[in-house]
Amino acid sequence: MYLVLQREGDEKPTRWRYDFKKLMSVEREDIERRTGRNFAQFTQDVQQGNSLCRRALLFTYLRRDHPKTKFEDVDFGWDELTLEYSKQEYTAMRAAVLENMHGDDLAAALAAIDRDLETAFDDTEATGKAQLPIAE
Repeated sequence: MYLVLQREGDEKPTRWRYDFKKLMSVEREDIERRTGRNFAQFTQDVQQGNSLCRRALLFTYLRRDHPKTKFEDVDFGWDELTLEYSKQEYTAMRAAVLENMHGDDLAAALAAIDRDLETAFDDTEATGKAQLPIAE
């Protein structure tokens, strides 16, 4: 999964691979302090679109690139920041759906996955098998 920042006027988006298991402990603790959530709740809230959680996540990645970044300076338009699955993640989801669903539910799930798969970022740097997204 990627955290994607596409500011108005930017030619290309900035993309960070978001794997909550790869955040450092000091980053997780900072996120917990800033959001008032334990990390497990934070991971769910990020995926559900919580603005404060997404801002804290963006701050974490921006600070990696620019250590002097201040949380107060992190701002974005709602349509400028998204979470996106890669083609490889959609392909893994598609395989899981084929194994676990049937009938109309299967058809609807495949239609939605295939629609998003067409425009998904091709993560050619991915190694190994793509993992299904998990919220702990």
